[in-house]
Amino acid sequence: MALLAGGLCEAGFTTALRHIDGGRNIGALIAFLLSVTASMGLLALAGRQIPMGTAYAVWAGIGAAATAIIGVAFYAEPMSIVRGLLIAGLIGCIVGLKALG
Repeated sequence: MALLAGGLCEAGFTTALRHIDGGRNIGALIAFLLSVTASMGLLALAGRQIPMGTAYAVWAGIGAAATAIIGVAFYAEPMSIVRGLLIAGLIGCIVGLKALG
C-alpha cells in the first residue's frame, strides 16, 4: 500500500512541477516539496518489506503511468492506441513485479 501511495505521490510531484514557473508559483512549489517528500518516504518504507530494486521499479512505473494518464486527462496530451497499449503494458509489468516482489 505504501508503494502505491508513493507512486501516486510521484505523479503529484511531476504534475506540480508543471506549474512551479521557476519558483514563482509558491503553491505549486509547496505541493511539489510535500509530494516529493512523501513519495520518497513511502518508497523507503516499502523498501523495508520488499527488495529495493523491485520497490523502485514498481514505484517509478506507477508514477510514470499515473503521470501519463494525468497528462492525457487534464493537459490535452495526445492519446493514441499505441500509447494506450504501452501504458497498459507498463501497468501489467508493475502488477507482475509487485506479485513477484
